[in-house]
Amino acid sequence: MDTLSECAEQVRLRDCPDWLYLLREYDALYRYGSAGGSRLIRSHRKRVRDSLASIIDANPEINDRAPEKKPVTAHLGRALDLGERGAVHGMSRALTRVIDKLTWEYGYAKVPKALARKYAYCEILGPRGPVRAEKLVLGFVLFAPSTTYPQHSHKEIEESYISVAGDWSENDAAVHAPGSLILNRPGMEHRITTGELTPCLLAYAWTGSEEKLTQPGMKFSSTRKVRMEQGI
Repeated sequence: MDTLSECAEQVRLRDCPDWLYLLREYDALYRYGSAGGSRLIRSHRKRVRDSLASIIDANPEINDRAPEKKPVTAHLGRALDLGERGAVHGMSRALTRVIDKLTWEYGYAKVPKALARKYAYCEILGPRGPVRAEKLVLGFVLFAPSTTYPQHSHKEIEESYISVAGDWSENDAAVHAPGSLILNRPGMEHRITTGELTPCLLAYAWTGSEEKLTQPGMKFSSTRKVRMEQGI
């Protein structure tokens, strides 16, 4: 057997401190952040950190994916600079350590041309790695300034966002600053807009069944559905 291939197959989380430290920053976010008095958010936080603790203890394999950039990653450096000044500076610094190993993607079969230049996400932990897990997905979403991320939902997947850098709004309901958390229950329709002057970087967590996390079936809501819900 080829020695290099054998070694690559045996690389695990504890062999890669930068990935491990990044996951510990996730643990800190979901362990010490406030639930704002919400029972649902408190329960979600616990599910995320309990699942993450079990995954770290299991010392999963590392699946090195080919790094890939998207047009929006030209804004990543600025987002990380802003993150290091804010409430989630530890996460921003830890992400900097693996910046050259990130696989940025869209997740949709069809992405509007304008959005393709202003949005991308990377999965850190989950079925698509690089840290392998089946029942939890962790990652980051990056938006350019003045981005509208169209209305969508996630069937049978519970999702939370925690702001790392930049201000943003969901469903035009409030402005969320770094350190804040938003919980989207399964099937909840949501739309994101970002500020005019700076990029926005969000850490996200998905919980759900292994089947749904492996094949989430991401798609935008139909224009007709959006207009009906908005009363247009």
